[in-house]
Amino acid sequence: MYAKGMYGGRYLPSVTAEMAFSFSCSCDSAMWYNIGMELKRRVWVEIDLGKLRENYARISAAVKPARVLCVLKANAYGLGVMPYARALGETDCAGFGIAEPFEALQLAECGRPVQILSSILPDEIEPMVAAGVALPVIDLATARRIDAAARRLKTIAKVHFKIDTGMGRLGILASDAPRVIREVKRLRNLDCEGIFSHCPMAYDPSSPFTQDQIDLFIAILKDVAKAGIRFKKVHIAASDAINNFPRAARRPFTQVRTGINLHGSFDPNGKRALQVESVLTLKTRVAQVRDLPPGTTLGYGRTWCLAKRTRVATISAGYADGLPLALTNRGHVLIKGRPCPVIGRISMDYTTVDASHVPDIAPGDEVICLGGRGPHAVTPDDWGALKGTHAYEIICSLGNRVERTYRD
Repeated sequence: MYAKGMYGGRYLPSVTAEMAFSFSCSCDSAMWYNIGMELKRRVWVEIDLGKLRENYARISAAVKPARVLCVLKANAYGLGVMPYARALGETDCAGFGIAEPFEALQLAECGRPVQILSSILPDEIEPMVAAGVALPVIDLATARRIDAAARRLKTIAKVHFKIDTGMGRLGILASDAPRVIREVKRLRNLDCEGIFSHCPMAYDPSSPFTQDQIDLFIAILKDVAKAGIRFKKVHIAASDAINNFPRAARRPFTQVRTGINLHGSFDPNGKRALQVESVLTLKTRVAQVRDLPPGTTLGYGRTWCLAKRTRVATISAGYADGLPLALTNRGHVLIKGRPCPVIGRISMDYTTVDASHVPDIAPGDEVICLGGRGPHAVTPDDWGALKGTHAYEIICSLGNRVERTYRD
């Protein structure tokens, strides 16, 4: 059994029933509430919503007259979908793109169009139609189910044709698309307002595959136009294509989608045409500082041995908080603006660093794991490079106990 207390919209750490009983015998609940109010999280991420809007403005200016659909799936990549939606709601964005119905329901009352970009399951259709969410048509059967649900609800459902031009994951095969689009257009309770596709190689500006996809998509548009079928919302470019294939943001395309660029990050390959900046700073605090003698080994596996007497700081963050194991004996954090190399294996809750060049360091001092300024700043892209992955995974890996804080 567990007991939890609420403070400031957050839960206090869980305590066992025995602990709760002990607490109740010695103190009243108000005392524990007050203690909770005074406690600070050991690890937190600061998200700059003003910079988020600046990133949006730069993306929007780069693709005009196309509009920008902001992709906020997976809880805005784990950073907090509602603060993101409120901040972006102050812009002229075209709406929000998400992956599944529960994400859509969170955003349905925000006053902006909400579009599911992936798939819709049969039992999810009617609630989503009732909520006014734009749904993907990935095949003829799905279109018919959406139409039937709209008839039952006596409404018109907004849909976007999802065309598989080479992603190989979801959607109507390009070869079938003209026929399926014509058949779906006969259904009376659908507003076929959009059509879109997705590019698996847009991070590589030298690949002809993306150019071929764009050509194929445009050919489909021309084919159905012969039957008088046109769309208000036409999009194929996500963040990678915006940077590497500018034609994907020009006519006949009327929209682009962006997620990772909003956060100020990029795929590790390709161009970085957009001048966006990272919106997040991951922080923790120093737990202990010790001067350790030569020959001391650090952490699991004893992967680091001190060659000389060294001031070692243990910081209160580890891989449970999102620090990649790949930082072991690589990379650095910032303490009082000074880079402190990671030495020893990353643990679940702690990391050891060389703090020899940090004067007057003490327990409780602030540590910047991601963020900072100048040549020693650390970005999600930097961690992605060390891990052999990309910034998407780094941002999505920030742990549940990492408190999300926001500022304008």
